[in-house]
Amino acid sequence: MVRTIVKVGGGLLGRPGAFDLLAEGLTAFGVGRSALVVPGGGPFADAARELFRRFKIGDEAAHWMAILGMDQYAHALVSRIPGAELVDQAPQIAAALDAGRLPVLAPYRWLRSADPLPHSWEVTSDSIAAWIAGAVGAARVVLVKPAAGTAETLVDPQFLRVLPQGVEYVVVTVDDLSALRRALDEGRSPKGRRSSGGH
Repeated sequence: MVRTIVKVGGGLLGRPGAFDLLAEGLTAFGVGRSALVVPGGGPFADAARELFRRFKIGDEAAHWMAILGMDQYAHALVSRIPGAELVDQAPQIAAALDAGRLPVLAPYRWLRSADPLPHSWEVTSDSIAAWIAGAVGAARVVLVKPAAGTAETLVDPQFLRVLPQGVEYVVVTVDDLSALRRALDEGRSPKGRRSSGGH
């Protein structure tokens, strides 16, 4: 159903012009592909982190508030990407792809039902994207970040543990839209690290 997960970093919202570049890239290269966009939490998750720190709301509340922040980012992405469609369950993903649209996941409802990951700040939207890759049978995860680097240095401590065996990942920056195009090209394999599982 889904070949590629495109995880859109929330940090892009804090960089001038990055959100527009991302929307342009996903419009040009994502629509009509077998891709699913998974948003980060960005400033919405940061607000949950601040409440956790200042008001001691606890891991449980902070976890679900941060995931609700991903839903908010999903709405923003759909509003700016022609051909995008908001989805929150697997059947909706399939329907959007069948219609030639680009599904953007609001993950709260799905994750609330499955509850697959620890409720801690070691789990971020990167690990959530890795889990979703396994849930939909994706072959790769593309991590769109505001800065260059590798998954070992840019993602949370759980990412490589959650990423299913055999699923590839590649890190691209929003400045390099040609890398995003190559990563979304179903006929080519991105230059990334293949998870060996058991991390």
